[in-house]
Amino acid sequence: MSLVSSSAELAARAEAVIPGGVNSGNRRIAWPLGVIAASGASFTDADGQQLLDYHAAFGPLILGHNHPRVNAAVHQVIDRLDIVGIGVTNIEVELAETLVHHIPCAERVLLTNSGSEATYAALRLARAVTRRDTIVKFQGTYHGWHDAVLMNVISPPDRIGKKDPLSLGMLQSTIDETLVLPFNDVDALTEVLQQRGDTIAAILVEIIPHNIGCVLPEPEFLAALRQLTTQYGIVLIFDEVITGFRHALGGYQSLCGVTPDLATFAKAMANGYPIAALAGRAALMERFAPGGGVTFAGTYNAHPVGVTAALATIAELQDGRVHAHCRRLAERAARGIGEIAAELGIPLTVVQFGSVFVPYFIDPAHAPLRNYEALLANDTARDVWFRSQMCAQGIFMLPVAMKRNHVSAAHTDEDIDRTLDAARTVLAGMPARI
Repeated sequence: MSLVSSSAELAARAEAVIPGGVNSGNRRIAWPLGVIAASGASFTDADGQQLLDYHAAFGPLILGHNHPRVNAAVHQVIDRLDIVGIGVTNIEVELAETLVHHIPCAERVLLTNSGSEATYAALRLARAVTRRDTIVKFQGTYHGWHDAVLMNVISPPDRIGKKDPLSLGMLQSTIDETLVLPFNDVDALTEVLQQRGDTIAAILVEIIPHNIGCVLPEPEFLAALRQLTTQYGIVLIFDEVITGFRHALGGYQSLCGVTPDLATFAKAMANGYPIAALAGRAALMERFAPGGGVTFAGTYNAHPVGVTAALATIAELQDGRVHAHCRRLAERAARGIGEIAAELGIPLTVVQFGSVFVPYFIDPAHAPLRNYEALLANDTARDVWFRSQMCAQGIFMLPVAMKRNHVSAAHTDEDIDRTLDAARTVLAGMPARI
């Protein structure tokens, strides 16, 4: 292992050999950060500072960093099994059976390595079975890096209602086949399907748009999604890459009572080890089988390390105590930050669901925050300043506006106390103008 003396040194070395100094563009922040260790609810940077972690690698760490029983299971499996790449292993069958048991829509399951791969495969399948090309996504939702979906996430106000692709090099023809609608807007959804329903292959919905914090779907919207997609022969896909396993073993679909045709999972499924899944109705998923005409492939699909970590993580979540613990602490954090802001006269709305809480610098009078358009009222400068100052206090909240905070099984009441003490210090010192 190479030695480093500081985060600045490690960041400089990274920039010399890695474009931008990070292996995913979303990992870069405004100051150099090198990480050398992680355990429980914290990680340690290359300067020796331990930070209480609410970022949780964008959400996978439902049990906390380096969970001992998950790691022990992984260590055990690599003593007897590595990648074989032919046939099927006993543990991947066990995991598929487990997912079918817990997830309402899952009659068949395929395993891959990332959420982006899973959503890509889901859209390919939808296009194959419907023989249509167009898909629908919603403003503010993120579904991965591929051309059909990499657009209209945190868009500037002048791009609302227009295509807002996030990268050069995307195929214009693919961008053109994606329609972007406002979340929670039944009228807009109904109008588009009345006009173009027979050309649409799939509606892909991040069922809680956690990539813009925590915007909850309204029951009427969920009911309309299911009724209208059935009416027009459209494949309904729930992106549960974040919600799955973090909020419930069966995903948000098991809580809301609406069952999609297909659903994608990753992140908290294996507490940070790489794995993802595509689950859905047998009539659709069997099209991936030989003779079905739809290709699904990948050398590292169902790798024993990820499969074992997923089985061990699910075992930890089985009795519901982890979810209850995380929800209780997230409720404490959300309520406490909101009360502090109210005492100080700072316009702040804290939204919480399950283990996730998000402070928005929006006056509570603007509630409800039902879609991305409502979040344009967020004071981005104050939001980023607050998060950056919390990091300086040793409480790591990703210093990007509207990003979610995650509570894990490793967080404690003492951690919440410390978080609220830091929030009071930071909010009390917030300048009137930033």
